[in-house]
Amino acid sequence: MMSTNKIFFLSMILFGLSACAKDTFITYTGNMPSEEKIERLAPGMNREQVRELLGSPSSVVSLDRDTWIYMSAEIEQIAFMRPEETKRRLLVVKFNDLGKVADIKHIDKSKGREILPSEQKTSAPEQEQGFFRKYFGGVGQITPFGGPSNIDEQ
Repeated sequence: MMSTNKIFFLSMILFGLSACAKDTFITYTGNMPSEEKIERLAPGMNREQVRELLGSPSSVVSLDRDTWIYMSAEIEQIAFMRPEETKRRLLVVKFNDLGKVADIKHIDKSKGREILPSEQKTSAPEQEQGFFRKYFGGVGQITPFGGPSNIDEQ
């Protein structure tokens, strides 16, 4: 049979855990425009019209520059537990060569997929250098006043 100290200790632990479980924090990130503004978006609009209507995009695809992405996410965290993304929305606006809206896509979390990082490693030459070579290897190779850069050249 349990002693009163054990019962008291276990009840305090359960009480503390139940109190923590009620602390749910929800944060919203991104700059998704309102549904009203998105409905006014139409093919044929130019970049300036889209920026005026929706605001600046969350991201512009760096290799393409013709794809603008507006996104938002809802992240839920219970007490000290790891945060979890519960909702995600993307609005992808693609422009044609003339700078006019050519395609509009709506994507949510259900269409997404988890991408796992690779376990493979790529060696870098900097990692193979020793401490002194890494931090003092350039000493004497550069002269600030335009003199010879190597002692052998003098």
